[in-house]
Amino acid sequence: MTAKLFPSGHATHPQWRMAAVLVLAQLRAQMALPGYARAPSLALLYITDHYADDARQLLEFMSQQLPDVKAWSGTVGMGVAANNAEYFDEPAMSVMLCDIAPEQWRIFSGVAPMPRAGQGGFVVQTALVHADEFTPDLNEVLEEMAQRTSVGFVFGGVAASRGPRVQFALDLLREHTREDGDDSAVLQGGLSGVAFGPEVPWISRLTQGCRPIAPWGVVTAVQDNLVLELDGVPALDVLLETLGVSLEGDTQPAIDAVNATMAGLLDAGSRQPHSTGHFGSQTRVRHIVGLDATRRGVALEESVEVGSLMAFCQRHQSTARSDLMRICAEIREELEPAEDVLTVHGSTSVEHIAAYERTTMSKRMLGAVYVSCSDRGGQFFGGSSAELQIVRRALGDVPLVGFFASGEIAGHRRYGYAGVLTVFFGSTGTA
Repeated sequence: MTAKLFPSGHATHPQWRMAAVLVLAQLRAQMALPGYARAPSLALLYITDHYADDARQLLEFMSQQLPDVKAWSGTVGMGVAANNAEYFDEPAMSVMLCDIAPEQWRIFSGVAPMPRAGQGGFVVQTALVHADEFTPDLNEVLEEMAQRTSVGFVFGGVAASRGPRVQFALDLLREHTREDGDDSAVLQGGLSGVAFGPEVPWISRLTQGCRPIAPWGVVTAVQDNLVLELDGVPALDVLLETLGVSLEGDTQPAIDAVNATMAGLLDAGSRQPHSTGHFGSQTRVRHIVGLDATRRGVALEESVEVGSLMAFCQRHQSTARSDLMRICAEIREELEPAEDVLTVHGSTSVEHIAAYERTTMSKRMLGAVYVSCSDRGGQFFGGSSAELQIVRRALGDVPLVGFFASGEIAGHRRYGYAGVLTVFFGSTGTA
């Protein structure tokens, strides 16, 4: 039986209720088409922080309007993503209804933690995670959470908001996640999300928009987050030489150059990677938060260990574009989609949907989740919605939902200046 596309909708409006009505109209129209799922049970909901104060009313309204949807998960971002469009720093919402059997997902939060391996007979293959940036020891929590999965991999992002950092975690099938009169379906703090079972096919890739501007060096002296030496040379001297600036005389050029520079880190014991012009998935990009002219050190936003590998880097538009296209190409190659996926399967034309159903493929993309860094949104890729347009050109008109975060989650780590693209797929054949 041919797998069905996940209905999705997105809208912007100063009033959240009007945006919700517009989204509902899109969802219902798609669910009436033959190529889309008619009764999906799981919803992913992302809002910009303009709606954060009204999150409870918004969730209640959406769940009442879609009573067949049994669970809701999501969070708030500085922007939200949809197929071919982004809404950045404006009131908007994006929703996708996932046609995944209820026995293959579990909503988790502080009220109902993610099951451990085999707990309650449910095997967690992977999980979509929404996190609060002020969660104590967040990096360690993510690592422990990944260990609960059968593949050691979670994906998602950190809520980004100038107001409440809300998360949605509503499960109407499992009463312990919400009692009558309880507001626990809209949370602040901690982590929440969706754990997926072993029968949910997915593929995920990480892209980082930074390129190294200096060779990798070994951290040979450090104090907490202050890197003192790289390969035995004062870290500040390495940085200034790399940037071609000086702290003598007029320091403004040096300050501007340092502000545009970050550091890529690899754990102690890692093999020095080949120079490819972009960072791999094991590299963590971190801000430079200060300079110590007395000890000739460079302070990062993360504690560093002796033996770690470090390379100074900068955000670069062309690198970010090419690396985003690379991960999309990898996903397409692995799933081997039909040649006409770009033009057919997202169409609202009944004829186009029927034509797509007649196409023979081994695997079919049903929906995607894209979490990108807030600093990548807007004009970084060259224009409004340019980042999402790259994804659409590469993947086709796949239903997509996501948000612009203050940190991106992939594997067992939190990243920065990255994009995490996850595609759900299903088997298909000749209709």
